[in-house]
Amino acid sequence: MQDRAMNRQRPASEPAAADGAARRGLRHALQALQAIVMRELLKFARQTGRLVSALVRPLLWLAVFAAGFRNVFGVAIVEPYDTYIPYDVYIAPGLVGMVLLFNGMQSSLAMVYDREMGLMRLLMTAPLPRSWLLACKLCATALLSVLQAMAFVAVAWLLGTQLPVLTAAGLHAVLALVCAALMLGALGLFLSVHIRQLENFAGTMNFVIFPMYFMSTALYPLWKLQESGADWVYQLARFNPFTHAVEWIRFALYGKDPGASPWVVLGCLAVFFGLACWGYDPQRGFGGLAKRKPGG
Repeated sequence: MQDRAMNRQRPASEPAAADGAARRGLRHALQALQAIVMRELLKFARQTGRLVSALVRPLLWLAVFAAGFRNVFGVAIVEPYDTYIPYDVYIAPGLVGMVLLFNGMQSSLAMVYDREMGLMRLLMTAPLPRSWLLACKLCATALLSVLQAMAFVAVAWLLGTQLPVLTAAGLHAVLALVCAALMLGALGLFLSVHIRQLENFAGTMNFVIFPMYFMSTALYPLWKLQESGADWVYQLARFNPFTHAVEWIRFALYGKDPGASPWVVLGCLAVFFGLACWGYDPQRGFGGLAKRKPGG
């Protein structure tokens, strides 16, 4: 009789136990997210030179480079603008993208460093899915990128470059900024899988950062490239994910339809992050790197 009573009680208790385990698992996952994000924020707060270097580069472009081309678009109205604009206003979204791009690549350097020092090996032993741990790293990278981009926008405003950020369209621009930061951070995460040593970082970045930035609409619109006869540059810029990140931010700022750019950014985010998770499989990427022989 007692056995039958216990059998009748088990089905009622098992869902409650599973629900409790799910809540504990969710709480544990959120604690891991908080810990990883706070670690990155505290590390960034101690590296004051990192913020300065992140702002100096785009501000030099804004204050010096844009000065010589200030009225370059005085002969035509460029989408998504409804009137003539100075050059510094046009390149401002591209310079915001530059901040996101360089910080995303900087995060890949941090990942390689953490892996070389054994910190990633320790992190991957946590009783959480590998993809969730990498997603936490990605969220921390994107948060730092967005904060640096907002700091740049504030300084640019002080220098006289007015962007319509305090409007209803500004909320869409913030969404575009966050998604672009996630996409470029996922690209850095993916690259960190294939950069085996810190010494290889600079060479790899030269083949990623500069082509992505200069073969995009960060500095000039697509129609200018096509008009100048640089067809191969025009085609590369069309299919460059960074172009679509910049265009989404640019069009969102002025409340215009960004076309397919959001889908390209989100699709590249999913592909880059999926490849990064696949690369950190114990049988590939991280596991293979941990097993390589010294000097190999």
